[in-house]
Amino acid sequence: MLQFQLTVPTDIRFGAGRVSEIPDALAGLGASRVLVVTGRSASRADGVRAALTDADIASMVFQVAAEPSIERVRTAVELLAETGCDAVLGFGGGSALDVAKAAAVLATSGKDPLEHLEVIGAGRPIESPGLPCVAVPTTAGTGSEVTRNSVLSGSGVKASLRSPLLLPRVALVDPDLLVGVPRPTIAASGMDALSQLIEPLLSQRANPFTDALAREGIRRSARSLRRAYQEGMEDAGVREDLALASLFSGMCLANSGLGAVHGLAAAAGARLSAPHGAVCAAVLAAAMEINLQALHDRAPEHPALQRMVELATLLTGRPDATPEDALAWLQDLTAALTIPGLASYGLDEAGIEAVVAAAQKASSMRGNPIELRDEEVREIVARSL
Repeated sequence: MLQFQLTVPTDIRFGAGRVSEIPDALAGLGASRVLVVTGRSASRADGVRAALTDADIASMVFQVAAEPSIERVRTAVELLAETGCDAVLGFGGGSALDVAKAAAVLATSGKDPLEHLEVIGAGRPIESPGLPCVAVPTTAGTGSEVTRNSVLSGSGVKASLRSPLLLPRVALVDPDLLVGVPRPTIAASGMDALSQLIEPLLSQRANPFTDALAREGIRRSARSLRRAYQEGMEDAGVREDLALASLFSGMCLANSGLGAVHGLAAAAGARLSAPHGAVCAAVLAAAMEINLQALHDRAPEHPALQRMVELATLLTGRPDATPEDALAWLQDLTAALTIPGLASYGLDEAGIEAVVAAAQKASSMRGNPIELRDEEVREIVARSL
């Protein structure tokens, strides 16, 4: 019998121009002094901070210039305590949002991130609500504004804080914030979102709710990602497609899990100091190819094979498309977006075994449609160099 559980934010606001609602959203949560967590370009939040000042809400900036780390979260929590901030605004890409969410929760508990981190920490449940958090993505990739986890790196590993209490109180998605996003970011973040739609569709934990979102998100990504990379984000329809694809991908991964792509992204990303989306982009096509081969070889009646047929139709727009057509489409997209291989981030043959071992321990692997053998994971990495 069908069973599933959904955890989603209670307040999702989507649409062009909705960035103007940030002051009202924070005021509605009782905020008077806000820590604005941004990415590398803190100046992108200048307009938002000016609007907060006009609304009599004080603010200060905290930058996350690289992948989110345990140390960066610790520093943010210390700053929240020192400054007396009573709310957190995540305004940036996935790294900024993950740090914002983690810092907001840990600021009230007084606990170190390692108390709650999976894999490398104690993994204890988060039990108390954090400071109010509003999440505003400025890229279209991670969907972190609607997920219940925060992925942090430390000791050469990426692991998650995971709890419904990490969900932002308000997720505000304004496609117009995508104007001016650099082409490499469009490519990496867009492929991240696409993988976060494909993997839940094929996941062992797929359910009707996430299926519907994944199908719609894949359609939108398939028709707009390549165009965005080639032409930029000037077209409002393209921006809307990719913003929705990212939003839907976050809701999918939070409620259906992921697979080998993200298992490898967690393992390789921390070791290579490579952007999460870039690693997902590098391994997506190869992971789908090895999954298809494993299903054919060991589980020819597996329902995921029929879902791969559906995926092929969603990607290509052709009702007669086959899983092999989906693989060709993904390989062509990878080339068209000039996605660099893992070797460009420093991974070589000698480093493959460590990545394989770490990937097999990653929580994302549990959602993969079939349990992959070490040699199969190794082949994914080798093909992704």
